[in-house]
Amino acid sequence: MAIPLSNFLRSLFLVMGCLMVGTLVYTIYVDGFPFRRDLLTPWMIATVVDFYINVIAVAAWISYKESNFITATIWILLLICFGSITTCVYIFIQFLKLSPEESLQDPVYHVLLRHESKYVIRISVGVEQKMKQSAVMSARIAFGALGFLMLGTLIYTLLTDGSPFHKELLTPWMVATLIDFYINVVALSVWVSYKETSWISGFLWILLLICFGR
Repeated sequence: MAIPLSNFLRSLFLVMGCLMVGTLVYTIYVDGFPFRRDLLTPWMIATVVDFYINVIAVAAWISYKESNFITATIWILLLICFGSITTCVYIFIQFLKLSPEESLQDPVYHVLLRHESKYVIRISVGVEQKMKQSAVMSARIAFGALGFLMLGTLIYTLLTDGSPFHKELLTPWMVATLIDFYINVVALSVWVSYKETSWISGFLWILLLICFGR
């Protein structure tokens, strides 16, 4: 019997969250806390920039998903502080909240869907449409700018520090940061594979995500 998609994704994010907690605890144990100057190599900085651009993408979804400003703010602060651990916990909870019908019908759609507030301010259709268009335009500009920021960071780091494929760069905290980064990539890949109707285009976008991040 096939495992329902909602159960598979719930288990996936639970396992990845536990993996990241274990990685964090182990790295602190073997290499101490990360708040040290010697860890701030050019490639570590580039990786952290890439990581937080992914965090912004997840934070944008959380701010859309949560109708309560305070709840959204708390989740985003946790996301900034704990990275993919928060991503996994948040997505796991959203799958738990699905009704049996939603779990069987289209679980990813219902997880991505915005929570409607009980206290909805009614506005005209025209005003609502303009607000949506403005939000989409702002998102395009913001993510376009973030893409150029990451491209500039990547080119600058390559020119000043050479290739990232060196053993000495793989410090315990660099490895932990990469694991953290790629767990968020998995979350974004689930969205990409759901969004794309063609498995070929979905595969290509996910491959680009894995190779070049945001």
